[in-house]
Amino acid sequence: MDLTNLNRDKKNRRKAPLDLSTMIYGKVPPQAKDLEEAVLGAIMLEKGAFDAVIEILKPECFYVDAHQRIYKAMQSLANKSQPIDILTVVEELRFREELDIVGGPYYVTKLTNAVVSSANIEAHSRIVLQKFIQRELIRISGEIISDAYEDSTDVFDLLDQAESKMYEVTSNHLKNNYESIDSVLVKTIQRIEDLRHKNEDITGVPSGFPSLDRVTYGWQSTDLIILAARPAVGKTAFALNLARSAALSATKSTPVALFSLEMSAGQLVQRILSAESEIHLEKISRGKMEEHEMKQLYAKGIQRLAQAPIYIDDTAALNIFELRAKCRRLKNTANIGLIIIDYLQLMSGTGERNSNREQEISTISRSLKGLAKELQVPIIALSQLSREVEKRKDGNKMPQLSDLRESGAIEQDADMVMFLYRPEYYDITQDEMGDNNRGETHVRIAKHRNGSLETIKLRALLHIQKFVEDGGGNDFGSFNMPSNFKPVSGNDGNGGARMFIQTGSKMNDLPDDEDPF
Repeated sequence: MDLTNLNRDKKNRRKAPLDLSTMIYGKVPPQAKDLEEAVLGAIMLEKGAFDAVIEILKPECFYVDAHQRIYKAMQSLANKSQPIDILTVVEELRFREELDIVGGPYYVTKLTNAVVSSANIEAHSRIVLQKFIQRELIRISGEIISDAYEDSTDVFDLLDQAESKMYEVTSNHLKNNYESIDSVLVKTIQRIEDLRHKNEDITGVPSGFPSLDRVTYGWQSTDLIILAARPAVGKTAFALNLARSAALSATKSTPVALFSLEMSAGQLVQRILSAESEIHLEKISRGKMEEHEMKQLYAKGIQRLAQAPIYIDDTAALNIFELRAKCRRLKNTANIGLIIIDYLQLMSGTGERNSNREQEISTISRSLKGLAKELQVPIIALSQLSREVEKRKDGNKMPQLSDLRESGAIEQDADMVMFLYRPEYYDITQDEMGDNNRGETHVRIAKHRNGSLETIKLRALLHIQKFVEDGGGNDFGSFNMPSNFKPVSGNDGNGGARMFIQTGSKMNDLPDDEDPF
């Protein structure tokens, strides 16, 4: 006997690869082989059993490779509208050249001996699914642990990948089942009865503007609302008014999640304080307030807002996976009832290499609609308009649905689309009657899946970041410099003039012929 070869063989056997989970934990992956056999056997025994399973299981849910191949053969037969039984499954496997791999006709026949009927096939299928999800969680966790040990791995990319993989498990395998109409009717009738006994007309989250609530009945749960306008028209100010009205509503305070991709949390709070205390934003920003104004700021602003359930996230370049995760956590911890995103075009999507910006925005808008349905809350997403509005030669600058930037998917997914339009933005300083229209703002509802299309007139007091119902008057006292004008040279102390430049959205910094995306 050659001792050298014998020792070499022993070393090779010792170096044989081992399953990582077995080596570290001494465990085998979660599995239910007997139930897998029972499910496959029941499908071949009774007609219609496959229809009950197809909504629950996919081929990869089976732990045994042979079971995956047999299930794929059953899917193929179903796609060809052929019956599924022992003979047809065997023939399909033979056609796919996989019959010997799964164990031959004997193994396929043996599967039917594992079950008597398909009475419990759905329960068995869900247990198989649970085992698969457990295996997926172990796999994903192992990959995350391995990547986390790599010094070259960016921690934020790792978080994004972890959230993406977890969401993929949820979205692909934990879908809600259908409901029969009688169960839905019970819920619907109960809701109608509840609404009948309510004294107020608002059924959703109040906007704070009676004219707008008359059309919308408040922001309705599961709705995706798009609020669009050109830069510096007042989208953020209007959105903050909506957040403040919802959180400080006298009838029902609604917790609000506010995601700002453009401004910092401090800047947003300054704007909300200005609107609540009615003190000029410029004075608050610069800290140049008189003693009585400081008392007014504390009494009308800080004390009220300190109790407001508003949660601000100012993460820049937020992607859709992070947004979903944060919203779910806020729903669980704070029971948020309204989500506001400022603004849509600054969000990033899935990061797929071959997707263009329009496809990315399409994914984002579709995901936002899905999130609104999942959390049962309205989502208000701010959006930019394209420069096509400025290029119109007929003088009509009122925004249209086609003016939405990357418009196709946004227009399609939204339940409501609102446009903000201020005539003075286009140097139109008088209305048809010749009256001063400074601050006049049109809120045009261009799409309303569950209601009418109307235009509501408000008055923008942007120097205090506030919108009010337009009472028709134009007397707003002395002229106050709007908040989107910032000083570039200080007062000389002797009454000298101060110069201002207009600022607004980051989009203003772009040349007219250059798109940001």
